[in-house]
Amino acid sequence: MQKLKVAENSGQNPGFEYLLQCWDDPALQIVIKKLLAKFPKWGFTIVDGDLKT
Repeated sequence: MQKLKVAENSGQNPGFEYLLQCWDDPALQIVIKKLLAKFPKWGFTIVDGDLKT
């Protein structure tokens, strides 16, 4: 969770593998969705409820 907060504040990409590990937690999915909307340059998307590169 700390890594997600750092990413939100700095814009630093935490990496797809880390986001994928967090994706199983519904609460973190909300945080990740907000991050992806804020930082589209990371190149990650959500397709049919799954995180994709």
